[in-house]
Amino acid sequence: MWQERAWSRHEDREMIFRVRTSSSDRHWNGFEAVLYEASGGYSEQQFVRHNVSMQIGRPLLVTSRCNGETLRRLQIPGDVKIVPPGIPRVWETESATIKLSMYLSPALMLSAADAMNVNPDRIAIAPQLHVRDPRIEHIGWAVKAELESPAPIGRVYGDSLGLALAAHLLRGYGSVCPPGDDATLSRRRLARVLDYVRTNISSDLSLSELAKTAGLSPSHFKTLFKRTVGMPVHQYVIRQRVEFATELLQRSDTPLADIALQAGFSNQSHMARWMKRLTGGTPTTTRR
Repeated sequence: MWQERAWSRHEDREMIFRVRTSSSDRHWNGFEAVLYEASGGYSEQQFVRHNVSMQIGRPLLVTSRCNGETLRRLQIPGDVKIVPPGIPRVWETESATIKLSMYLSPALMLSAADAMNVNPDRIAIAPQLHVRDPRIEHIGWAVKAELESPAPIGRVYGDSLGLALAAHLLRGYGSVCPPGDDATLSRRRLARVLDYVRTNISSDLSLSELAKTAGLSPSHFKTLFKRTVGMPVHQYVIRQRVEFATELLQRSDTPLADIALQAGFSNQSHMARWMKRLTGGTPTTTRR
């Protein structure tokens, strides 16, 4: 879903979105763009990727809230917002408008950082509710033109625009985090990872997948996770699988083999082995 997560607290003023065009079928590398119309109203969004949105439609009054900051001002074409992943953003308008939303994956940000010889684990990008940035605006208009063109230049061009935007965000809006052996995952990053584990508990979760969710390299993520949670990543995932399976066993009559698959175990024996090791019981005794 291009909006990542979106919901409204006021059903009578829920913002309605209509996509004009998007890059969803263009297979850009770690970069996605959507040109859409938004009705007047209220919307709250939370992203799993870096989001850069640009005002395209006529000037209008917008109220934005993000990370404890509230800003109410007139937005004109070319005005930009920058929202890192995991941070809820609220915005409200009195009338309809047209926006361009651009999304940059953690992998693209890592690639840009490597090309710039920058340690991505030491860079943090803070939310920006209102930015007037000629470089971002230039990229935004170029992306819009590519989306609307009857003869688009192609994937290489889209990839280059995404990489240029990622590099500019790192250089222009990234602040260096102080080093330290006692560093841990921020609450925002940890919550994002734990939520991802719960949501995808039935999947074959990998270290690189979870590190990408946190926006960190696998090696650094593994170290920070253990330091923050007190156990390695793989042990935490196994414990969550056992807890999830235990809940299903106690509140349903689903066959044990099905519960094992729903909890992400390879089979019923795999589930029984880990349940015995961590809880001292078996699936059958747990169900009783």
